[in-house]
Amino acid sequence: MTDTDVIIAGAGPVGLMLAGELRLAGARPLVLERSPQPPGTDRANGLGGQILELLRYRGLLERFRAASPNPDPAPVFPFGGLHVDLTSLADPPLRAMALPQPRLERLLLERASELGAEVRHGHEVTGVSQDDATVSAQVRGPDGRSRITARYLVGCDGAYSRVRELAGIPFPGTTYPEVNRLGRVSLGDSVTRFGNGDLDVPGLGRVRAGFTRTENGVFGLGSHAGSLGPGVVMVYTTENEVTEARDDEPMTLAELQDSIRRVLGGDLPLTEPRRLSRFTFQARQAERYRDGRILLAGDAAHLFPATGPALNTGMLDAVNLAWKLAADIGGRAPGGLLDTYHDERHLVAARTMMQTQAQVALRRGHDPAADALRELFRELLADEQPQRRIGALIAAADVRYPMPGASRHALTGTFAPDLTLRTSQGTTSVAELMHPARPVLLDLAGRTDLREAARDWKDRVGIHAAHADHRPADALLIRPDAYIAWAADTGEPTASAAAALRESLSHWFGNP
Repeated sequence: MTDTDVIIAGAGPVGLMLAGELRLAGARPLVLERSPQPPGTDRANGLGGQILELLRYRGLLERFRAASPNPDPAPVFPFGGLHVDLTSLADPPLRAMALPQPRLERLLLERASELGAEVRHGHEVTGVSQDDATVSAQVRGPDGRSRITARYLVGCDGAYSRVRELAGIPFPGTTYPEVNRLGRVSLGDSVTRFGNGDLDVPGLGRVRAGFTRTENGVFGLGSHAGSLGPGVVMVYTTENEVTEARDDEPMTLAELQDSIRRVLGGDLPLTEPRRLSRFTFQARQAERYRDGRILLAGDAAHLFPATGPALNTGMLDAVNLAWKLAADIGGRAPGGLLDTYHDERHLVAARTMMQTQAQVALRRGHDPAADALRELFRELLADEQPQRRIGALIAAADVRYPMPGASRHALTGTFAPDLTLRTSQGTTSVAELMHPARPVLLDLAGRTDLREAARDWKDRVGIHAAHADHRPADALLIRPDAYIAWAADTGEPTASAAAALRESLSHWFGNP
């Protein structure tokens, strides 16, 4: 008998998201956080990308929006020292929400606690061991040392993961020789701000919004006035330095101002810091996300050399992992299900690594060839199709997991579209069906043959018949993470469709 089902090391956004998802799936998580209380520092400024859609599919998005100081900022995003401006698109593939990390963590903690998850602050994992059936964590807490056993342990303990180190999982990659400093601050009274976000600074003249390159580094200025609040701006510097900077060491306003002075060659009067952080970009990915009963998620598994994708990727790691862990713990998992966590999420992180390292090439080049590359990107990003392509890439909205079986439907492996559905009980939607994080078979064409083929799985798969105005397939099998495991082509014969459906049901949800 174990003390709990899953030990989660780390009560950041990834660990708390995992705890909530595990409870939805019926597993018992225990979250251990070494900090004695939730940190008050803003290591992240908000959420962006596909995680916002997932929160909507869990019925949480409006709750998060209500806590946001700016739930609908203009869709303008940094990309390698340039900006991807999606404001001309009616339906941009990438959106964001301002939500300081302490507020995000509080919301996720509230959600996990409401669902019955236990979170213990001031408890640090100092050792791990495992056998074929359990994993044990040696823990140092306020009352001394203890030993806790579980079926699995997940390291959500960040870039310097103790769990990853104890498991002996290599974390190869690169640390770039630069230090980045970021502040959300107010401007001094002597600074004039123009409507387009540019500044007029005594002694410096006009400082344009966006990115300014000098021989000493890069200065960045948030380009949309009012998006962070009246008089508040986001400023950013990058300087080449060989010393690795730890973001857990406090930065002062004076340090940020000194960096701006070195880069721009003059003083920018700043006051009232709301967020100050310092960090070094790294490009690293764990060789494997699983070692027996120990798994990794979030920054413990990957570090990207650009701002933005870390939270999106890490929280989606948690969503992918939770239902698979819970199925294994509940005895419902088919063989190899848990291995698909590494297969799928390692693939996604590798693609995210590709686009963030491309940003490094754009950002760090200082010769005429690099200038030409940036100019070419600026021209491309003025057109709608490249805007959509890059936006979806940053958002991870273009993810398509490889799916087994004979189905070659264009939707398999993609995030399920949110169709409006008419049922015998009234109107609903795909998003509403996904609130409980339970797999769904959605019959859109009155295919009683397919509903009958799935009848033996009705204890673990919700079976729904509905009509949609523009049905993309006769039927969809949707996993708890909202990705489509199987789809029936319009008019596909019963024999082949039913056989493929049963194969997919067995592959993902076990034999009936």
